[in-house]
Amino acid sequence: MGPVVVAGSVIHRTENHMATKQRYLVSFDDGSMDHISEDELPSVSEVSHQVVREAKAAGVWIFGGGLLRQQATHVATDGAVTAGPAPETKAVVGGFSILEVSSRDEAHAWAARIAAACRCTQEVREIMFDPES
Repeated sequence: MGPVVVAGSVIHRTENHMATKQRYLVSFDDGSMDHISEDELPSVSEVSHQVVREAKAAGVWIFGGGLLRQQATHVATDGAVTAGPAPETKAVVGGFSILEVSSRDEAHAWAARIAAACRCTQEVREIMFDPES
């Protein structure tokens, strides 16, 4: 039995009940971790990976990762590729997680754990459900 959509949420059917889940983007801006020294990075990385392992074990982790600091490219509707803004000139995403949880409060709780592990503030945004994705 597959999921159904109700008011933008995913309803997962189980044997005895239906549970509502929403997906959230938890992210931080590029440069948000620049205050962490090279010596501290392995420790921060391990603590962050532990939170990811816990999110996977809890069944809330969908996908995530860090983005390389680089100039983006724009692809236009006609397929033309041009240089996008440089990270130094515009706020860009430095890393993100996609979580599927029961409530915004639960998303905030996981974002707090990620923030503590990464040592930087996280932004939380609900993802609109698209039955085609």
